[in-house]
Amino acid sequence: MQYPVDTRLNRRDFIYAASASSLTLLLPDTSAALVQSLDRPVKIGVIADLHHDIMHDGPARLDAFVNDMTASEVNAIIQLGDFAYPTPKNADLIDRFNNAHRKSLHVIGNHDTDAGFTKDDCLKVWKIPHRYYATDIQGIHLLVLDGNDRGSPTHSGGYPSFIGEEQLHWLKEQLEALEGPIIIASHQPLAGAYAIDNATVIQDVLGNAASKIILALNGHSHIDEVIRIQNVTYMHINSASYKWVGGNHQHHSYSEQVHSEHPWVSYTCPYSDPLFARLDVNPNTQTIRVTGQRSSWVGPSPAELGLDMHPNLTNGEQIAPRIRDREFVRARI
Repeated sequence: MQYPVDTRLNRRDFIYAASASSLTLLLPDTSAALVQSLDRPVKIGVIADLHHDIMHDGPARLDAFVNDMTASEVNAIIQLGDFAYPTPKNADLIDRFNNAHRKSLHVIGNHDTDAGFTKDDCLKVWKIPHRYYATDIQGIHLLVLDGNDRGSPTHSGGYPSFIGEEQLHWLKEQLEALEGPIIIASHQPLAGAYAIDNATVIQDVLGNAASKIILALNGHSHIDEVIRIQNVTYMHINSASYKWVGGNHQHHSYSEQVHSEHPWVSYTCPYSDPLFARLDVNPNTQTIRVTGQRSSWVGPSPAELGLDMHPNLTNGEQIAPRIRDREFVRARI
């Protein structure tokens, strides 16, 4: 489906009703107190894994996100990687994101350096200060990590998925110096399915600072999932576009013309509508509310293709065309 660039998607068509989809999870008491310390509510728009260089309708999906977040008057927007190659032909889409908000933030994904591009290309074209960095969003400290480091002693092929010593040292310094509240953002997961090679090391580091961390966000996995480890809540943000199924399950979901012009789409199970989320951090209620979208598969789902993707993931649960509404609340004891 193509989305008119001048028409905002009707949120009522895509947001789950609270009775059907909202989950209530508990913030640690110390984290809730940090949220309470904010001067005012903070709203952050989040999108992950647009994969513009694979999808035929990436600009329309991004427009839906930008228009929705503009109407919601968020305080920042962030894309969690696998966004668009840093190439001149993608300049309009990259500028669309960068110009959509005075605080448009990027995370580098593993596929953003495909086709011979580099992290330095991303820094220059996307206009970001460093491959990992710290920034402030209305009193929330955001630490952006780069999970594409080389040097993992357990690397067994494929894309690097690791946080090296230099970056780990920086992360520890930031966590020690900052008072919080802190949100961690990465492309590769730091916990759960498809996590980085040294995930347990990072989990220990973050666990030691759990009283300051209100949430850790990642893309990459193309799933809808929340995990709690050592008092830190890790949230996988589903792809804006699809679930990858690979060459053994190649099929057509769109017209012959679309697949002829965008051959990699046949390796995916696309979502009919773009997925993204808004975080509302409210000091008055001491909650973090996640407002997401629901969609449907274009063509067969991974389950209908006979694909069991991961031993810890369930088709129709984590693997689904949706980002569920969630609310993280303080335990009243």
